[in-house]
Amino acid sequence: MPGADGSVGERNAVVCGSLEKKMGIKASATCVMNFDDATGYLIGPESEGLECMFTFMNTARIGTAIQGVGPAELSYQWALEYAKERRSMRALSGKKDPEHVADSLIHHADVRRMLLTQKAIAEGGRAMLYDAARLADHMVEGHAAGDAEKAAKYDDKLGFLTPILKGFLTELGNEAANLGMQVFGGHGYIREHGMEQIARDTRIATLYEGTTGIQALDLLGRKVLLTTKGGAVRDFTARIANFARKHLTDRRLRPFAVELLKLTAQWNLLTVRIMLAARKDRDVVSSASYDFLMYSGYVTMAYMWARQAAAAADRLDNGGDDSEAFYKTKLATAEFYYERLLPRAQAHASSMLSPSKNLMQISADDMAFTG
Repeated sequence: MPGADGSVGERNAVVCGSLEKKMGIKASATCVMNFDDATGYLIGPESEGLECMFTFMNTARIGTAIQGVGPAELSYQWALEYAKERRSMRALSGKKDPEHVADSLIHHADVRRMLLTQKAIAEGGRAMLYDAARLADHMVEGHAAGDAEKAAKYDDKLGFLTPILKGFLTELGNEAANLGMQVFGGHGYIREHGMEQIARDTRIATLYEGTTGIQALDLLGRKVLLTTKGGAVRDFTARIANFARKHLTDRRLRPFAVELLKLTAQWNLLTVRIMLAARKDRDVVSSASYDFLMYSGYVTMAYMWARQAAAAADRLDNGGDDSEAFYKTKLATAEFYYERLLPRAQAHASSMLSPSKNLMQISADDMAFTG
């Protein structure tokens, strides 16, 4: 404790109770701290602790979103290398490596499905984070210039995307890590290959700085319904629609643009329907929130993949460098995302409109009945 003159006084009653034994991130020595009879200090305005906390919590949530994308990329890199080297069976469409007794895993369509899912998650998630970083830059520019209106504008835009980034990207990062183990098969479960550690370490990202359910409630309950009355969705979908309309005449980009326009209309309609349903049943906000967040994530990532496709198409037409294969791969991965992953959004759209009754009608006591 500091003395009145700033010198070191008697010890404060703060004790480290134990180190936590965790599923993953074992290099991070988290612990239990006991503050019984300890002296604390108020560092912000009285009764405004939560508001002060969120000044750093939202930054931490975006940082946690990165912890979804990073492991997805690492798991993909290792799984891709393994799929090129490991041989098993022959491809159903015929021999691909006739000089060997079996074809590489990468020639099997189901392995391609897993690898491309990882690739689409990692690259789509990275684009989402870069877009958020640009919003943060604009917000900082506003503060630096003393332009409070500009700072508040971009703070609101970033605030809307933050729970989507944190919740959606960590859920998909967890999926990508598990797919990496699956590509390895039984070897993925063995510690020496490193794949199971990625899965263990990634699992925490969906939990800390607010679980996925908390992010979903923040998005739908606070950012969409309470604070903006649906305005946050309208503003963001207007941005997506403006982009889509500009690319309707490009034969390569038209399928992406048309789908985005459909999704922007649907996203607004879903928001209104939930808003109306919540007037009669408040549990609807909670029961719909997870599906609303995941739907929002898939649509946002679809927008980012369309932007990457547009950039790739432009470079193929006007680039004049030796990266043709890279840009063609971007277009192909965008097509994969739209045809294989984006349809998941419709399942979430259906689920979020399901009445809360099917969640709440069983009593807490009766939940124990199994068999």
